[in-house]
Amino acid sequence: MNGPTPAGPPGRDRRAQAVPVRPGAHRILADPPATAVIGGGIAGLAAATVLAERGVRVELYEREPFLGGRVAGWPITLPDGSSATMSRGFHAFFRQYYNLRALLRRVDPDLGMLTGLPDYPLKHSSGLCDSFRRVPRTPPWNALGFAALSPTFRFADLLSLRPAAALPLLDVRTRRVHEDLDRLSADAFLDAVRFPRAARHLAFEVFSRSFFTDPRQLSAAEMALMFHIYFLGSSEGLLFDVPREPFPAALWEPLAANLTRQGAALRTATPVEAVHPTPDSRYLVADTSATRLFDAVVLAMDTDGLRAVVSRSPRLGDHTWRDRIARLRTAAPFLVSRLWLDRPVDPARPGFLGTSGYGALDNISVLSRWEGEAGRWAARTGGSVVELHAYAVPPATDRDSAQRTLLAQLHRVYPETRRARVVAARHEWRADCPLFPVGGYTHRPTVRTPDPAVVVAGDLVRTDLPVALMERAATSGFLAANTLLERWKVRGENVWTVPDRGRSALLRALVARRRPARGPHP
Repeated sequence: MNGPTPAGPPGRDRRAQAVPVRPGAHRILADPPATAVIGGGIAGLAAATVLAERGVRVELYEREPFLGGRVAGWPITLPDGSSATMSRGFHAFFRQYYNLRALLRRVDPDLGMLTGLPDYPLKHSSGLCDSFRRVPRTPPWNALGFAALSPTFRFADLLSLRPAAALPLLDVRTRRVHEDLDRLSADAFLDAVRFPRAARHLAFEVFSRSFFTDPRQLSAAEMALMFHIYFLGSSEGLLFDVPREPFPAALWEPLAANLTRQGAALRTATPVEAVHPTPDSRYLVADTSATRLFDAVVLAMDTDGLRAVVSRSPRLGDHTWRDRIARLRTAAPFLVSRLWLDRPVDPARPGFLGTSGYGALDNISVLSRWEGEAGRWAARTGGSVVELHAYAVPPATDRDSAQRTLLAQLHRVYPETRRARVVAARHEWRADCPLFPVGGYTHRPTVRTPDPAVVVAGDLVRTDLPVALMERAATSGFLAANTLLERWKVRGENVWTVPDRGRSALLRALVARRRPARGPHP
C-alpha cells in the first residue's frame, strides 16, 4: 500500500507547502521494472520504500552490515559483559521533518517510537544560557520572544544591528537565497548584520556547526536556509523528538521488515563497485561478488561513496556531471564519545544540552534519560550513559588528546561527573558528512542526472526546497523515487516542506524593495 496521503499539511503549520506530484497509476501491475538502490541510509530507505510500495522490483545495496547510514547503530559488548548499541551520535527529529516522519509512519503511524524532549537549552562558558521552551513557535513572535527572553540580546546590541543587511533572512526562497548569499560565509554574513557576539556564539554557531563545518567555511546561504527552516519560516518550533530506543530497534529494523514484506531484496554488507550503462539503456551494477542487470538506479551514497562509484563507472553520466561529482568534498572530522559512568548525572541536568565556549565540545546528551537501552543499563548499575559531541574538529588534531579534552569539558559543564568512574567508553571518529562551502551550491548534484533512469539522493543533493540534514536526505529519496515513477506513469509520493518564502507579506514587500543584487558585504 502507498504511504498515507494527508488531507492537509502534516504538522502544526497550516502554511506548510506541498510539492506537486504528477498524476498516474496507483501501482505498476505488470512487468515491474527492476531498480537498484545503492545506499541504505535515510535517502536510500526513503526511495526504496516508495518504489517497492508501487510495485517496482527493488534491490537495496548497503556496504555496511546494517542500515541507517549516518544514523545507523551496531552492537557492542561492554566490559561487564552486557550488550549495548553504539552509534554515530545524537540526532534531533524536528517536527518540521515532514518527509522523514512520513517514512517512519509506515511502521509506526502514531510515531510512538519517538519521544519529545521538554527543552532545547544552550549554555556558554561565560555562564549565559538560552532556552527555547518558552519561546513562541509561530513567526515572527518566536524571533521577538527569543530576543526578549535571551540574556544574549541587550538593548544596545539591537540598536547596533544593520536591518538592511539582515533582510535576506526575512524572505528566504531556496534558489534566490543561494543566488544572494552563497558567495559569502556564514561568519561574514553575521559580521555584516552586526549580530550580537554572545547570541552569535550561543545560537547561530550551535546551528551552523551541526553541518560539521566552521562558520567561516559554511555558505551563508545554507545558514540562512537553516534559520528559515527551523525558525523564521516555520511554526513547528525548535523543540524536537528523539527515538525511545537505539536507532536500529526503533527505526531501521522495522523499516527493513516493511521493505521485505513489499518484496524488496536487502543486500547489506555488499559494497557496489561500479554502475555500467548497457547498449539497451539498462544498467549493470557490479558489487564485490556479482553483477546484476537493472532498469534504473538510485545513487543514495555518502560523498566519498558516490565519488568512488562514479569514478569507477566511466560511461555513467556526461563530463559536466562527472566533474560535478568529483568536486564534492566532505566536512571536517567529528568525534562522538559515549561514556558509561558508575554514578548518575545530577537529575536536574537536561537530556540534551548545546554548548559553546567549551573548546571542541558542542553538546552533551544524557542518553540514559530518554533512550530505553541506556536507561535500563543505568537502572541496573546505578550509573548513567553520557554522550559528547565535537563537530568540525581540525583534521590535524591528536585524537587521544581530543578525547581527553572532551571529558575534561564534561567535568566543567557537569562538575558532579568528576567523581564518576568511566566504566566503558567508545569513541567514534568520522569524516563523511557533506561540505556546503562558500560558492558551492551550483556545483552540487541534483536528483536528476544525464541518464534519465539514474537519480541521486542524499543530504548532499541540491533539491531547491527548504530542507536540510536528515530531512533533506528523506526528501531527496522521495524525489528520486518520484522521478523514476514519472517515467513509468505511476503517481509518486506526497512531499511537504516548510513554506519556501517569508511568512509576512509586508516583510516580503520590504525585502523586494530593498533587495540588493547580491548579499550583504562587510
